Amino acid sequence: MPTVEQVLFDPDIPVLGNPDGDITIAEFFDYQCPFCKSGHSELVDVVEKDGKIRLVMKDWPIFGAPSVYASSLVLALAGQGKYSDALHALMATKGRLEKSEVDSVLAKAGFDPAALVEAYRKDSARVDAIVARNMDQANAFGFNGTPSFIIGTKIFHGAMDAKALTDAVAEARAG
Repeated sequence: MPTVEQVLFDPDIPVLGNPDGDITIAEFFDYQCPFCKSGHSELVDVVEKDGKIRLVMKDWPIFGAPSVYASSLVLALAGQGKYSDALHALMATKGRLEKSEVDSVLAKAGFDPAALVEAYRKDSARVDAIVARNMDQANAFGFNGTPSFIIGTKIFHGAMDAKALTDAVAEARAG
């Protein structure tokens, strides 16, 4: 079984929200998952309003090649400080994505898809290792699909609205 440190504090995965927060939310997600995408803005709102939550997005591309492609490009941005812009742009889309749509959405968000592909190629060992670790962790936890969350150290299966997220954070803080 993966450790809390391995899952919540993987140094290769960017931290959104408060990097020094007292509670971590890890969401195992896919850029094509309709439930992940429909709940993303609520998740971000809860994190921002609280101010003391670390948010770790765990790419788990289970919906095929376009998901792997999107994850690869966005994770290649991790060291450039623009990860969240690309992540939020793709999470704002509706429905399934094709490779061309991933490129189009990222281009509209100000990114050069060809440059992102090149960045991924240069950093593919690190990026592929992140996705593999996330896959192994999701399997170890018995996740059946996306989204799946770990809040504090408690596992939650399926979509969570703002109230469920807030309640889970409060429960984690209460210990």
